[in-house]
Amino acid sequence: MSSSSSSESCNSRHFSWLMKSCFPNPNDTSKSLPPKPIHSSSSAATLSSLPDDLLLECLCRVPTPSLPTLSLVCRRWSLLLHSPSFLSLRRLHHLLLPTVFALSPPSSASLRLDINATSSPQWRVSSFVPLPLASPLDSSNFLSHARLCSIGPRIYILGRNEVLCYDTWTNAVTHKSCTVFPRKKFAAAVVSGRIYVAGGGSRAGNAVEEYIPEEDTWRVVAHAQRRRYGCIGAAVDGVFYVIGGLKIGGAPGNGAVRPATAGVEAYVYASSMDLYDVEARVWLRSRGVPGGGCVVAACAVAGHVYILASHAVDLSFWRFDGCRKGSGGGGGGFGEWCRVKSPPLPAQVRLDSTVRFSCVGVENKVVLIQVTGCIDDLLRRSGRSLRGLKEGLVLVYDTLSEEWSRGPDLPEVIRRAACVTVDC
Repeated sequence: MSSSSSSESCNSRHFSWLMKSCFPNPNDTSKSLPPKPIHSSSSAATLSSLPDDLLLECLCRVPTPSLPTLSLVCRRWSLLLHSPSFLSLRRLHHLLLPTVFALSPPSSASLRLDINATSSPQWRVSSFVPLPLASPLDSSNFLSHARLCSIGPRIYILGRNEVLCYDTWTNAVTHKSCTVFPRKKFAAAVVSGRIYVAGGGSRAGNAVEEYIPEEDTWRVVAHAQRRRYGCIGAAVDGVFYVIGGLKIGGAPGNGAVRPATAGVEAYVYASSMDLYDVEARVWLRSRGVPGGGCVVAACAVAGHVYILASHAVDLSFWRFDGCRKGSGGGGGGFGEWCRVKSPPLPAQVRLDSTVRFSCVGVENKVVLIQVTGCIDDLLRRSGRSLRGLKEGLVLVYDTLSEEWSRGPDLPEVIRRAACVTVDC
């Protein structure tokens, strides 16, 4: 009985079909499945295995505070994060925050102004820039005469014999290759991710130089039509503008008689600008600023070049249409000038050698900053009173409403600040 019971209890007919299917027959090899291959980690899809265009789409959506860390992951990510394509995608997704940076000696403090802040915009100390210079005096002289250019989050500080790169993400400062020719008070601007400089002294002559950040190299790409000193640079639609400054004339040769007025004409303030087409490598027709005057500040905003000209007793503000591939707005076309509303300067600000201006563009706004150098000494020598004279005045011009407004003044401890707009 026991054997019979055991036999019946083990009979497969006593199991339901569902239960039977749960116990595969080890002797049946016809329906056995091959073991599933285990993929190695090298063949698994990772973020780094994506092509550049897809990886950029992922990286461009990362919050701004995390970008400095991502730039340290590898060289490829660092290059992508600092590429023009990354900035274009961030701008397309409205994730860029254009910010005015003011680098000021001797402490080399970095001030940051979000001009589009929802609340009242204010200057705030972003960081202390560790400039690798010998002394605070070197820092003061270096920043006072330097030109600033920004490519993405990086600020390039172009001095006469030294070029530094300040990364606003990591607060790191690195040395870069110097220009081919030493320059002082020259024009500089960024076109298509490259820096172009022109003017700035006799040794440089009329050479125009181009800087390629990826290669850290400078090269001469053209020769300007005029030799300018103290000129200002701007860029719109692939054109590098060399504006104003002292027009330095060439000395006559072959026994030519020098005109009596040559000394005066050679060192007059130029109320004109030269236009260099970067892609075509040709010079376009030069343009004069209507009404003459000395160009004291200029910048590019929304397809236009805005110029502030001094006429000894007053200022005039002009807009030049620089958009060549369609109308830049304002009802004009390429090369058209339009006089716009002059900045409402306080009565205490007198137009003389003690007052200087810096002009930067932030999206659709022009930020005009009064920057002065060694003003105390100049005022004491001239006998003027220090009371009531405002330093670090900031005015903001809205190109859409065409109205001026008062911005937050620079802190009292800041004087000879060099300013630039950075896309963070």
